[in-house]
Amino acid sequence: MIIVNDLRPGITFVYENNIYSVIEASHNKTAMRQMIIKAKARNLRSGAIIEISFTGGDKVEPAHIDKKEMQYLYDSGDALVFMDTNTYEQIEIQKSNLTWELNFLKPNDNVNISSYENEILGLILPDKVTLQIIETEPAIKGDTATNALKNATVETGLQVRVPMFIEQDEYIIVNTSDGKYHSRA
Repeated sequence: MIIVNDLRPGITFVYENNIYSVIEASHNKTAMRQMIIKAKARNLRSGAIIEISFTGGDKVEPAHIDKKEMQYLYDSGDALVFMDTNTYEQIEIQKSNLTWELNFLKPNDNVNISSYENEILGLILPDKVTLQIIETEPAIKGDTATNALKNATVETGLQVRVPMFIEQDEYIIVNTSDGKYHSRA
């Protein structure tokens, strides 16, 4: 068991039959009352972020999240198929659970799949991915002196704002946390 006073960002725990990952935790102690611990946490099943209040000294059950590297094979229509490269075991994850992750996935990419007691929770994307630009607006002469940006579409269909000097068919690095341009590849 984990005492809630010890909750820190990144710790995973089970509370009311849901699995949470702590984003931030704060302690509030006044002279007249018992300590209150407020934890901002992400529900790993639904992705919802909530704030949970605990009384100092409460305990929660730890949740051990397993991570397994798998290769993205293909889109089967309503699900995505992944394969364990060691055992060749294949699993399917519903497309509706991976709407954001689809912006960064290409066939044959290796990703980490997170699970809790054989229940698949989702994908853990790398911080940055390299994607090819398939369509972009032409640079307008005179706009290149400032930090002007233009729209570009990458191979996964994601729309990204890129600097004017980036051309079609170039590779760029994109942050997976916010989907923004980071640099040239």
